[in-house]
Amino acid sequence: MLPQEIIRRKRDGEILKPEEISEFIQGLTDGRVTEGQAAAFAMSVFFRGMKSPETVALTLAMMRSGTQLSWQELDGPVLDKHSTGGIGDNVSLMLAPAIAACGGYVPMISGRGLGHTGGTLDKLDSIPGYISQPDNELFRKVVRETGAAIIGQTADLAPADKRLYAIRDVTATVESIPLITASILSKKLAAGLQGLVMDVKTGNGAFMPTLEGAQELATSLADVANGAGLRTVALITDMDQPLASAAGNAVEVLNAVEYLTGAHRDERLHEVVIALGAEMLVIGGLAKDSSEARKRITRSIEDGSALERFQRMITALGGPHDFVERPATYLPVAPVQTALRADKDGFVNSIATRDIGMAVVAMGGGRTRADDAIDHAVGFSRLAGVGAHLKTGDLIGLVHARTNSAAELAADMLAQAYTITPQAPPVRLLIHAVQSGKSYSQ
Repeated sequence: MLPQEIIRRKRDGEILKPEEISEFIQGLTDGRVTEGQAAAFAMSVFFRGMKSPETVALTLAMMRSGTQLSWQELDGPVLDKHSTGGIGDNVSLMLAPAIAACGGYVPMISGRGLGHTGGTLDKLDSIPGYISQPDNELFRKVVRETGAAIIGQTADLAPADKRLYAIRDVTATVESIPLITASILSKKLAAGLQGLVMDVKTGNGAFMPTLEGAQELATSLADVANGAGLRTVALITDMDQPLASAAGNAVEVLNAVEYLTGAHRDERLHEVVIALGAEMLVIGGLAKDSSEARKRITRSIEDGSALERFQRMITALGGPHDFVERPATYLPVAPVQTALRADKDGFVNSIATRDIGMAVVAMGGGRTRADDAIDHAVGFSRLAGVGAHLKTGDLIGLVHARTNSAAELAADMLAQAYTITPQAPPVRLLIHAVQSGKSYSQ
C-alpha cells in the first residue's frame, strides 16, 4: 500500500492493520517514506490516536528496524527499568547494580537530559574515563561479567525510532501517548529484555504533570509492552519535589555513591529504589512475591554487594578502580558554592520542581538542544524536602556554580521555587499506583 494511503486511513480515524504499520516503518527506515509523509503520519496519530493493538504493531515494527540483541548465554533474567524523567532522579545508578547483586542482568540503555529533566548518561559522564557509548562487544562483556552496564543508545538500535523522533521534535507531535509508548518500548524490546519496570513520573517536575496523564501513559506502556511479549509493570511515582536531595550531574553521582555506601540515603529516593527493584525481582522470577523481593533488594544495598557491583561496572567501562572509595577526588567540583538559607521559620509547603531543573540548565548543567555541551560540576545539593521544618538560617540548599553571578542567579531561582508556610503540608503519596498490562494476540 502507498504511504499516502496509510496516512489517509489514519487521518480519517481508521484502525491500521499490523502489515500497514510495518510497511510504513520499513519505508521510513529505507528511505521510501519521505520526511513530509512521516510528519503527516505523526500528526495523524497525534490527533486520531491509536488502539493498543496498533501501538503494539508500531512498537514491534520500530524494534525490527535495526539490531535486536539476544542474551541467551546468560544464566539469569535480563531486566531493566525506565523512568519518564524528573529532577534528582538518579535511581538507575543504584538500582542496576542492586539487581545485578540479586542475580539479574541489566543491559540498561539510557538517554541524555533535555529540557528541565536530567539524563543518566550525563551523570555517568561526570566520572573520568567512563565509556558511555561502548561498542557492542564491550557492552556485552560488561553485562556478562558484572551483571549491569548503563550505556547510551547505539545507532543500529531501533533506527526508525530515531528518525521518527527527530521529525516529531520539529512538528509538535512529541506529546502523543502512542508515539511516546512506541518510542520507549521499541528500544527496550530491541535490547533483548525479559522483564521491564516503568517509572512514570507525575507532578510539577514531570513530563506528565497530571495524575490522569500519567495514568494514561502508564496504562499504554504496560498494555503495549505486555502485548508485544515483554512482561512489564508500570509504577506512577511523585515528582512534586526532587527525588534525591541533589540535582545536577556530578552532585547526583556523589549522592548515589553516598546512598550505596550508606553514608547518606534520602528516604523518598530509597523507597522508590526498593519499590522498583522489588517489581523487577518478581518479574524476573528472582523472588516469589513482593515481600521477599523487598527483603532481597534491601539486603543487596545494606550488605555492600550493590556497591561492589557498581564499582565493577565503573571500572569495566573505563572509570577509576577506586571510584567508590574516593568519589570526591574524581568528580568535577564547581568553583563557587553558595548556601541558600531560610529567612523565616516554617515548613516547606511546596517546591516548584521544574524550576529547579531549569535553574540547573541556566547554570550550564543541562541542555535545551540535543547538541548542547553541559557543565557536569554545577547543580544543587542538600536540598530540603517538602514537609521539612526549617528555622531561620537553616539550609534550604547548596548551590554549585561556575561563577559568582551564576551562583547568585541560581540561588534566587531556588529561593523562588520554595514556598515556606507556618503550617506543615499534608503528607503526599510517593507511589500513586502500580499498573500491570494486558496481552494482545498478534
